[in-house]
Amino acid sequence: MTSSLKGFEQQYYDLLSVPRTVFVRGSGPAVVVLTEVPGITPQVAAFAERVADAGFRVYMPQLFGTPGKPLTKAYAAQTLGKICISREFRVLAANRSSPVIDWLRALARQAHEECGGPGVGVVGMCLTGNFGLAMMLDAPVIAPVLSQPSLPVGPTRAQRAALHASDEEVAAAHEKIALQGARILGLRFSQDMLCRGERFDRLREEFGDAFEAIEIDARHARQGTGTPAHSVLTTHLIDEQGEPTREALDRTLAFLTEQLRP
Repeated sequence: MTSSLKGFEQQYYDLLSVPRTVFVRGSGPAVVVLTEVPGITPQVAAFAERVADAGFRVYMPQLFGTPGKPLTKAYAAQTLGKICISREFRVLAANRSSPVIDWLRALARQAHEECGGPGVGVVGMCLTGNFGLAMMLDAPVIAPVLSQPSLPVGPTRAQRAALHASDEEVAAAHEKIALQGARILGLRFSQDMLCRGERFDRLREEFGDAFEAIEIDARHARQGTGTPAHSVLTTHLIDEQGEPTREALDRTLAFLTEQLRP
């Protein structure tokens, strides 16, 4: 089917009685790519293309925003405002995930059925950054990448350290690590005020050696974007050999390969 994103197939998945558009590309083990605010920007689509080109079948659901629309401050603010009043997202919840996770688990199960392999990878960014962790419950997710996970938002230390996941979801992650060799990769800029160091400290305390953290000094972020260093794999990526953000991208692709193509 013709897609509004060049190079992607536009498919419709009616899961849990909720139909959504999903942009699909590539072949191989399944990787669900979840967009950051404000939506599937050209940079997010370019990252998904890199994942597909590395030997995976990418499933990129349309969750918010307009596919292919470039990032602007006004667009981001408008989208965030809609998300904050949406029933599908709980931006302040510390110890429970957003309702949209149920649909994303169903997508992961469907993708695994279609692609096979040992399991499914998930790359979440910003507002969706912690979703891969929560999706380890009741879905075949064994390779979650948490890129600048920003939920929950809030001023307290407890909120800054929270994982936007329930005790049951965290327990499922531990079970997948112990029984299926699952691992978790996290990415952030060290000075990021939306994804603070306390959250990665909590992930280290919770998962030990099963959590691999990549923290990059903000001086290595791409400049001239009009926004503080935040989006490791997209907006603030410097796609040149030797750059720390490029190394983070390469490590993300290697992590997915290690987990999904053993």
